[in-house]
Amino acid sequence: MTTTSEPRGLDHLVIGVADLDAAGAFYADLGFRVGARNRHPWGTENRIVQFPGAFLELITVGDATLIPPHAPRQFSFGAFVRDVLAQGEGMSMLVLESRDSAGDAESFRSAGIGDFEPFFFERQARRPDGSEVRVAFSLAFAENRTAPECGFFVCQQHEPQNFWNPAFQQHENGASGLSAVFLVAQEPAAQTAFLSAFSGAESFATPEGGLRLPLPRGRLEVLTPGAAETVLDGESRRQQAHFAGFAVTVPDFEPLRQRLLERGIAHRQEGARFVVPGSAAFGCAIIFERG
Repeated sequence: MTTTSEPRGLDHLVIGVADLDAAGAFYADLGFRVGARNRHPWGTENRIVQFPGAFLELITVGDATLIPPHAPRQFSFGAFVRDVLAQGEGMSMLVLESRDSAGDAESFRSAGIGDFEPFFFERQARRPDGSEVRVAFSLAFAENRTAPECGFFVCQQHEPQNFWNPAFQQHENGASGLSAVFLVAQEPAAQTAFLSAFSGAESFATPEGGLRLPLPRGRLEVLTPGAAETVLDGESRRQQAHFAGFAVTVPDFEPLRQRLLERGIAHRQEGARFVVPGSAAFGCAIIFERG
């Protein structure tokens, strides 16, 4: 399927967890550098794992009384996180990069995949030396009717020099980048139209009956439940399409192998991949790829 918009790369993944500090400690055990707790004005709290140009957002509900409801043309990020987390932990939202959130919102409207107003917010962040700086973002949301449990939006950075920091991107496990995200669907082909319009990327059918969309940063893979059981080391009985995990690149497997063994973290090796199943990782499978 061909598209007319410029392809958008991975920006970040939203991973819902019941206990933010426990999840942060687990990711630190895996060898990731995990940022400090941040608070949103709409009731959620997060901790971030940063790579060049992309990050993981571990998120939980801090104060449910602050969460605004969905409204006409207004997507409530906090309400979506709360509602999906109530069904279980794991990745709930895929976020791609944006250079023009207002233009992207109009593009989504024209494509029939979303009619939401762009959403702007800002907060204070801390540098490695402890000093505070302003970070600000504009978001444009899309709606995938074939995957109602999955959230999709794009993120435009207004103070990128204050957000991206090489010091935060140095991980003990050697992880150098976010390389893939995995969506599981009973009928992957049914995701083609939405994902192509949302990402601006061309989709390719895989021999296993899935889809692959190469992005400017990373890739998006849509797996059948059977393929997900093989690739992600986890059986899923969910009928609805859902996000199941992500992949990061590491240059050397031996230090990672030793780390996982020493800390008793469940994993298996399959060729040029190490897989930590979602059952051991707060509902979100983690794949380490050589790269």
